[in-house]
Order: sequence, then structure tokens, then C-alpha cells
Amino acid sequence: MIGRLVVVGVGLIGGSFAAALRRAGAVAEVVGLGRSRAALGRAQELGLIDAAYDDAAQALRGADLVMLAMPVGATRAALERIAPHLGPATIVTDAGSTKSDVVAAARAALGAAFPRFVPGHPIAGAEKSGADAAFAELFQGRKTVLTPVAETSPDAAREVRAAWVACGADVREMPAEAHDAIFAAVSHLPHLLAYALVHEVASRPEAGTLFEYAASGFRDFTRIASSHPEMWRDVCVANRAALSRELARYRAALDAMQRLVDAGDGPALEAVFRDAREARDRWIAGRQ
Repeated sequence: MIGRLVVVGVGLIGGSFAAALRRAGAVAEVVGLGRSRAALGRAQELGLIDAAYDDAAQALRGADLVMLAMPVGATRAALERIAPHLGPATIVTDAGSTKSDVVAAARAALGAAFPRFVPGHPIAGAEKSGADAAFAELFQGRKTVLTPVAETSPDAAREVRAAWVACGADVREMPAEAHDAIFAAVSHLPHLLAYALVHEVASRPEAGTLFEYAASGFRDFTRIASSHPEMWRDVCVANRAALSRELARYRAALDAMQRLVDAGDGPALEAVFRDAREARDRWIAGRQ
């Protein structure tokens, strides 16, 4: 049982974390901390939090667990804001999509409290954001990755793992660097590509006509371009080294595809498409 949970950033992820723990009967009190009274008020109206504060000292009084759920670019400022008010046993975790930068920020900001920081990343989300998008089932059956470091308290890691298990998540662990390399390929790159395609089409003089005739293929490929721009800006900047490597690999793959298209090489194109379809089908089957 978590006595007092403080959620810094009560949006889709932070709100869903609170809702899932409440549904599981794993938390007694949920407090929201933020700068927007309107956003906190809405989270309280929705029953995601019991109380709202814009003062860190008040919010953190007696806190057992603090969840940081904001764009990764804002994480260091949030850590610096809460650091002076953490109790001697308060555990801090986060839900950021990048981990090496977050670990570095926590090490710099938290001082003696750093061993009680457990970096995490729930592999769940939606293209919509804000408290209204939050729901208790978001993490059910979805992976959450924890990236503890050598200094991380084993007790703190166990508590954070238990919280995610209570949310219904499948909890995994890996080093922060491995996490960032993996998600540059399978998450950060796809988002960048979706944004780039929509932006390029929208920039054409005939964009209205193109969008008029765009159908399910364009819709499905670009769904994630409706995601939170601030969040993905921060992700791309924070993980730019790994993302740049993935962009180079993808550019090489596109160049190879263009050579096949220019040559009219139907058999070679079909072979690539068949291999890709089979790989995707295996992946989908493994998720069922």
C-alpha cells in the first residue's frame, strides 16, 4: 500500500498511473503537483487525484512515492523543484521515454536522495494527452521498463516494480543505454517519420487535394503524428545520438528501395515486401 502518491504532471501517463493504483486498492491518497491550476482542477474533477498543490513542500509532506510524468525536457527542473522537500524514505520514479538523460539529471539534482530514484518507462500511451485521456487500464498487459543503476536502492526498485505490477504491467529491467538504443529504433524513429510525412504533404500547394483523397493507409501510418509535439520534441533532442544512427540506417534502406523503384525491379520489391510482411506477422502473433 502506498500511503501518499504525488504525481507531478497529471496527464495521460501520470493520471493513468494514479487511476490504475487506485483501482488496484494500492494507494490511500493521490496528490497532484503542478503549475497549472486548471489542469490540476480538471484532474481532481475526474477523480484522478484527491488534492492539488502548486507548492512542492505541501505536496511532498509525508509522500511515499513521487511519479514524474512530464516531457523529458522538463524532468531536470521538476527534480530540482522537489529535491529540497523529499522525506528520508520518499521514493522517486519517472515515466520518461528516454533514460540516460533522466538518470544524469537525477544524479545531479537529487544528491543524497539519488539512490531512491528508480528510472522507468511504461511502454503504453495514446496519441491524445491530458487528464481527460487518462484511464486505469492503460498499462494492463503492457511492458514497463525500469533502468536502475548501481547506486539504486534495491528496496526502492522493489517498491516501484510492485507499483507497476499493481497497475497490471509486465515489468522488465535493462541498462539505460540499451533502453535508449532500442526505443530509438522502434518508437522514436516511427514518430519522427510520421511527423515528417504529414508535414511534407501539408507543405505542398496541393495539400488540400492530397488530404481529401488520403485514406486508411495514410491514416494508419500517420496516426502517431497526432501525439504531443512538446513530448516528442524533447525525446528527439534527448536521444539524438541514437536517433541519428537510426535515421542513417533508414535513409540507407530508402535509398535501396528507390534504386529498386527506379529500375522497375518488381521481383526484388516483392521480395522485400514479403520479408517485411512475414516479419511483422511474426511480431503480431507473438504479441497475442
